[in-house]
Amino acid sequence: MTKFLVFITAAMMATAGIAADKAKVGFIYVGPTGDHGWTYRHDIGRQQVEDAFGDRVETTFVESVPEGADAERVLTQMALQGTDIIFATSFGYMDPVMNVAEKFPNVKFEHATGYKMSENVANYGLRLYQARHVQGVIAGMMTKTNKICYVASFPIPEVMREINTYYLGAKKYNPDVEISITWVYTWYDPGKEKDAAVAMIQQGCDVVAQHTDSPAPLQAAEEAGVVGFGQASDQMKFAPKAQLTASIDNWGPYYIAKVGQVLDGTWTTGDYFGTMDEGAVQMAPFANMPPMVAEEAQRIKDAISSGELHGFTGPINKQDGTPFLAEGEVATRAQLDTMMFYVEGIDAAVPN
Repeated sequence: MTKFLVFITAAMMATAGIAADKAKVGFIYVGPTGDHGWTYRHDIGRQQVEDAFGDRVETTFVESVPEGADAERVLTQMALQGTDIIFATSFGYMDPVMNVAEKFPNVKFEHATGYKMSENVANYGLRLYQARHVQGVIAGMMTKTNKICYVASFPIPEVMREINTYYLGAKKYNPDVEISITWVYTWYDPGKEKDAAVAMIQQGCDVVAQHTDSPAPLQAAEEAGVVGFGQASDQMKFAPKAQLTASIDNWGPYYIAKVGQVLDGTWTTGDYFGTMDEGAVQMAPFANMPPMVAEEAQRIKDAISSGELHGFTGPINKQDGTPFLAEGEVATRAQLDTMMFYVEGIDAAVPN
């Protein structure tokens, strides 16, 4: 947490007492701000920017923008309207961002969860796999059927690595655990998300995880009398008897820092990957579990936060049995960013 606060404080101090033109800040969202998950948390960050800078900033946003041509159109409109910095908050916005940024070299672009950069395009993300590993530990200890399940969005590295670390965490505490995965090919569609969760619950899954943006899978768990995890935001109010914990995305400090850099003229491109230790990756309180499970989850969380434990530490094999990480070897950023395989033990096909 300390390093993150120093980073943010430095950015804020740099703007203090310096007369600066008002910055126009744009956000493009893949879902609605009321999804109570991914987009909701990004919009909380936008509001925190307004609170931090007051009338020195003007923020705008466009929600529910599909990835692809629509995104490029919205980004272009924002740039033409004189927006100084644009935050594009979904993986599938990566190529549209790069295309538009080339046409508007004086506009700063920030792309979430991607890997492409340029002089006016920065990349940012969070190590959400850290919280997901803790969830896996809890799932392995909590399942009574030895069947856990995962509602997945799209087969991209950020989703694949979270499925893998979730399974690895569960397997470490329950060698008999099995995982079912359903791909819904959407970030936000409560109906599809819920249907996927219900189908897997009917097949015996009693711990539900998700990489989609609504509380629907967790609500399905509540209705079925099983348990699960909130996604991106604390979703306890939607499933007070089912939520075990939730990953919480804390984007606000990063947004404040980067907008501050625009205001004082110090913005540069870069690649930020926020951590649990910094407070960028948070978790909701542990609930609906025995004290011994909560205590072990807290121990694992603390070990990850301190750097003592990494969820991707060898020996780990790929699904086909070939080595991925040797004994004691820790996955590199490049390996995490390109992960497009399941680890050994997952009995499912990787979608094309």
